[in-house]
Amino acid sequence: MVNKQKILIVDDDNNIAELISLYLTKECFETMIVGDGESALSAVDSFTPNLILLDLMLPGIDGYQVCREVRSKSNIPIIMLSAKGEIFDKVLGLELGADDYMEKPFDSKELVARVKAVLRRYKAAPAAAEPTGIKCVEYPDLTINQTNYSVIYMGKSVEMPPKELELLYFLASSPNHVFTREQLLDQIWGYEYIGDTRTVDVHIKRLREKIKDHESWRIATIWGIGYKFEVR
Repeated sequence: MVNKQKILIVDDDNNIAELISLYLTKECFETMIVGDGESALSAVDSFTPNLILLDLMLPGIDGYQVCREVRSKSNIPIIMLSAKGEIFDKVLGLELGADDYMEKPFDSKELVARVKAVLRRYKAAPAAAEPTGIKCVEYPDLTINQTNYSVIYMGKSVEMPPKELELLYFLASSPNHVFTREQLLDQIWGYEYIGDTRTVDVHIKRLREKIKDHESWRIATIWGIGYKFEVR
C-alpha cells in the first residue's frame, strides 16, 4: 500500500484549518493541524510532513520565523497563507524560502491544485534511475542535477529550495536563450500563477546570492524582458 503524502496545516483559526484538512483528506492526503509556531516546529520533526501550509499570523512565533527556522535545516515545501496581500509581505515570504504564497480568503480547489503542483515539483526522481534519464547540466565550476536535486558550485554542494534549483536548471539548459518572466512563471510553477512576476525576480536574486557570476557564465538580466543563462 502506498503511503499517503502528509500535509502539516499551521493556522490558529481552527475553522479554516479544519476546512483545509477536509478538502485535502478528500484528495487522499494525511493531515495534521497545529495552531502555533512552536507546535509547528515540533511537528516538522515528529510528523515529518511532505509539505507545510503555513499561516503568517500565529501566536508566539510567527509564520515568517517558522519558515526561517524550517529553511535552516530542511527543503520541505512551504506554502504561506495570509490575509496580508501586500507585495512586501509576499516578497518577504518568498525571500525567506517559501515555495508559494496564497491570500485569504482563497478557493479550496485552487489551494489543492497548488499543493499538488508544489509536491510534483519537489518530488525528485529515484536515485536508481537509468543514466539516460538523468537531468544534469555542467559548466566550469557548476553542476546542476535535477534528477537528485543537487547543485555543486566551486566544488561545494549548495542547498536551495526546489523552485530555485528548477529555475537555475531551466535557464542553464538553454544557454543564451532569453526568457520572459511570464515564460519562467509558466515553466517553473507549472500552472497559471496568480500573483506577481516579481516572484521570478525574488528567486533570481536568491540564486545570485548563492551562485556568483563566473568568467565563463552568468545569470544575465535582459532589461524590460527577463533573464538568460549567458555563456561567454
